[in-house]
Amino acid sequence: MRREFIYGKMKERKEKSKLEKKMQVKKSLTENKVLPTTVQKEALRIQDSLEWDDVPENQTEDIDDEYRYALVEDPKIVITTSRDPSVKLKQFAKELRLVFPNSQRINRGNYSFKALMDSCKKNGITDFIMIEETRGEPDGLIISHLPYGPTARFAIHDTVMRHDIPDIGTMPQEYPHLAFHNFKSKLGSRVTSILKHLFPVPKEESKRLISFLNCDDWILFSVCY
Repeated sequence: MRREFIYGKMKERKEKSKLEKKMQVKKSLTENKVLPTTVQKEALRIQDSLEWDDVPENQTEDIDDEYRYALVEDPKIVITTSRDPSVKLKQFAKELRLVFPNSQRINRGNYSFKALMDSCKKNGITDFIMIEETRGEPDGLIISHLPYGPTARFAIHDTVMRHDIPDIGTMPQEYPHLAFHNFKSKLGSRVTSILKHLFPVPKEESKRLISFLNCDDWILFSVCY
């Protein structure tokens, strides 16, 4: 599998290099500018191919897109904690399970991280979430997409539990609609992919909404229902 991955990356780099040269020639012809020296020798051949090719404006690296088959089935998520969790961290894990549909919470016990990951892979789990704490306060969230990643760690600040909010009622379990705001960079696109694929596709009539707002690299998270 590693050899196949390396071969795929090499092939992808060659295709990307060809595409970049085509874009340079196309831009020079459109703007009536001198061709870059890197493509002058191949300019005529590239110009001929442009008549038949549709040159895309944006090219994604498919070999690195671990979520390209994500919509084939709903995600299956396991949520656990660091070892010897406090009462507050256990409560936070229970409430987090209500946020993500099709998730289950398991006690960490004495299991190693590797043993947990191996067990999840064998049982068809698509995403693994581990919550961390410092002095009884939840302060970290590790999300790993199985089996090959990506893995991201988010810091948590100013945690407010549901049971600390008066008259909040019960949380519905229908699949939510998602709203992402200000995730415009390449990193923002990557973070959006990690977060949105934790949720299955909702029905149109669903009234539940989960929003992620990027404000100066802080993600403000809210649930509406």
